[in-house]
Amino acid sequence: MRFKVVPEPRPLSFLGRARLAMPLVPGSEDDCCARLVADTDLASRDAAREWITFMQALGLVAETDGQYYQTGEAPEDVDLARAFRERVHPVEAVLTVLDGADDPLDAEAVFDRVVEEVPQWERSRRTDWTDVWRERVERVLEWAVTFGLAERVGGDEEAHYRPVEDV
Repeated sequence: MRFKVVPEPRPLSFLGRARLAMPLVPGSEDDCCARLVADTDLASRDAAREWITFMQALGLVAETDGQYYQTGEAPEDVDLARAFRERVHPVEAVLTVLDGADDPLDAEAVFDRVVEEVPQWERSRRTDWTDVWRERVERVLEWAVTFGLAERVGGDEEAHYRPVEDV
């Protein structure tokens, strides 16, 4: 299964804190969101829900019967880069674009090359789908940097991305 939720990029240390905020014994989504908001600097339950889904994609959180719990696998014990690449959409497409480029690309150029990956139902469901997916591609690129799959070249205003060799 591929997840499409990509929260705003944070340091890996935040992933560890967020995982520890999750219960060891399965808890309801509401309880887990409340724990994340209380134990981290997440501002809302919506943001917490996004993080639960993302941590599930990375293998740090599991779900059973609609309840969530930490897997017991600390971030350093999980191949986060592999899980990110294999289980979050559209990471594989974004990394393929970077791999095929002759020069580093900015987020807009990457979006232009992966726009066909956006499912038709996503395009039909909202009028601002291009803005949503542009932001998703930007977040994927920044997480790819965090997980060592890509590197940023240039400053924040003119950030370009290229693949990391031998990953």
